[in-house]
Amino acid sequence: MDTENNKLKILFLCTGNSCRSQMAEGWTRELKSNVIEPYSAGIEAYGLNPNAQKVMKEVGIDISGQESKHVDTFKDLSFDYVVTVCGHAHEQCPVFSGGAKVIHVGFDDPPALAANAKTEEEGLKMYRGVRDEIRDFVKILPHALRA
Repeated sequence: MDTENNKLKILFLCTGNSCRSQMAEGWTRELKSNVIEPYSAGIEAYGLNPNAQKVMKEVGIDISGQESKHVDTFKDLSFDYVVTVCGHAHEQCPVFSGGAKVIHVGFDDPPALAANAKTEEEGLKMYRGVRDEIRDFVKILPHALRA
């Protein structure tokens, strides 16, 4: 735990840091900034997903200022927890200095879910579902990490 500000440092990690980890960072900043300092990164950096931005904005959270970052960006930072939000990131998760505890909490990939959508609205519905699942997980932080 960061002794300077008594906040847990949590890195949300996914494959491309474009959607799920970005939403998790945004929700955590919105709901838990008093106890958690959130970060997000990817095994690769694909850029911020515009539909993720759109569905987060619908609930009043602007993630457009967040950047898609490669996990190596944080190689010198110590985290209390690394939360992998997809299976690929969990399998490829690097070892972090400082003894960060790695927790896997998988969420479906919105772009994959929306791939066969017949309309933009149908596709956005998939993003909203994952957005809300991530919100529900963030609401029970940090207790969910210690269980």
